Amino acid sequence: MQIDISTLDAGSAGKAELPEEYFAATPRADIMARVVHWQLAKRRAGTHKVKGMGEVSGTTKKPYRQKGTGNARQGSLRAPQFRTGGAVHGPVVRDHGYSLNKKVRRLGLISALSQKLAEGKLVVLDTVSGVSKTSELNVKLKKLGWGRTLVVDAVVDEGFARASRNLIGIDVLPVVGANVYDILQHDTLAITAAGLEGLKRRLDGIKSGANEEIAA
Repeated sequence: MQIDISTLDAGSAGKAELPEEYFAATPRADIMARVVHWQLAKRRAGTHKVKGMGEVSGTTKKPYRQKGTGNARQGSLRAPQFRTGGAVHGPVVRDHGYSLNKKVRRLGLISALSQKLAEGKLVVLDTVSGVSKTSELNVKLKKLGWGRTLVVDAVVDEGFARASRNLIGIDVLPVVGANVYDILQHDTLAITAAGLEGLKRRLDGIKSGANEEIAA
């Protein structure tokens, strides 16, 4: 399938070939939801922590004898019913991440790309290099009418990254970092010609079983 290649000046720079198996598949909302959940779980710090009964400070002595006091029996002042006692079944430091089949992750990325194209929100750019000033880039983006935009390039251009850093809603990722969550979070997906070739190779590599990773 053919798609027009645009420039940052809203001009035309020819056409690019989009493989139908990657950009014209039927979007699977359930698969994308699974991949997004997996991504967000991996991003969780998991540093929440409370002290249990064996970790709080305090004596280990039995507070009073078992029988004859008229009070309920107690074995420790570190028990949770006492002030400064330890928590029961509280959160501990742990990793919230889990494994997700590589084929599922690949299908999620294909679904996200296909959905953007179906919605008419996928743009192929010839290049983003040559822009190094925020004011200049802001004028170009306003002319294009883009809102929240994710730009995917083979390798992030330093000048463009620096120019876009202070623009709200404009994010730049290399091909290796393109992921379902960020694609769905932005209104427009702009892929450079070099980024498009890199994305094809990445998806081909995953299909053939090469040691490629789907970004989280």
